[in-house]
Amino acid sequence: MKNIPKELKETLSKKFPLDTIKVKNTEISSDGTKKYLFEYHDNNSVEAVLLRMKEKELNEEGQVIKSEKYTFCISSQVGCKVGCSFCLTAKGGFIRNLSAGEIVAQVQYLKKLNEIPQNKSVNIVYMGMGEPLDNYENLIKAIKIISELDGLAISTKRQTISTSGISSKISKLGNENLGVQLAISLHAVEDDLRDELIPMNKAYNIESIIEAVKKFPIDTRKKVLFEYLVIKDKNDSVAQAKKLVKLLHGIEAKVNLIYFNPFEGTTYKRPLEEDMKAFQNYLLSKKIICTIRESKGLDISAACGQLKKKEEGQ
Repeated sequence: MKNIPKELKETLSKKFPLDTIKVKNTEISSDGTKKYLFEYHDNNSVEAVLLRMKEKELNEEGQVIKSEKYTFCISSQVGCKVGCSFCLTAKGGFIRNLSAGEIVAQVQYLKKLNEIPQNKSVNIVYMGMGEPLDNYENLIKAIKIISELDGLAISTKRQTISTSGISSKISKLGNENLGVQLAISLHAVEDDLRDELIPMNKAYNIESIIEAVKKFPIDTRKKVLFEYLVIKDKNDSVAQAKKLVKLLHGIEAKVNLIYFNPFEGTTYKRPLEEDMKAFQNYLLSKKIICTIRESKGLDISAACGQLKKKEEGQ
């Protein structure tokens, strides 16, 4: 528009940008995983990941009978306050919260960059950089925008909030009754070890998290997901598995075991496959659904924060 004052043009461009993010870097894995470093207007950047969970299926005539299935891993903050000892994002400290629009833009751009139709549903996991519940108001606003039928129309049932366990915010989220799925980054069954892995545990210990989860409204067809990052010689024993079973008693739970992805400078090690299997088999024997997350993107910057660190040359 050329018929408006210069000052108004500048105000509009600053407050109402059409392009809120740009791609600063991209890495593509041999398994189809794509990791993006998105940069915002203030030169701060976050990572977002596209995971192709299932390939499209064709019939004998070459017609699509089942389309691809995607999961988007979305960031909620630039940096993070939680300070997990196993997480590379924590090394850069906390810079700022993302606005609701900046969260939504990641979903839009992942679709646009990969030519995914705007009306196609995908699964969204708020599991990228940052602690989602630490940016509560903007997160809730983004979820509502993404699920709006006149917007991206991605049901809240397809959106999962992964939290390190801010128990008071878990309770608050439950009262919103949004219908979102809940994932707890547990990683330990005793407070001493969890204090080491997740310093925030000193404020929100395991007991407080379990109490909040038990009150959280979950769709009767769903379960609360407990993410358990397995680190060699730290939390990978069957003895730890036994304690986990006791801890989850009375909760409709599913456990997802995750291989630790080593990064430069860490002293933690990737667990042995046989230890992962033994841990899983014990949980399964006690009727707890337990999966081992398929590692994706190992040939690129798999651990959260690696691509950002590589780009910044830190």
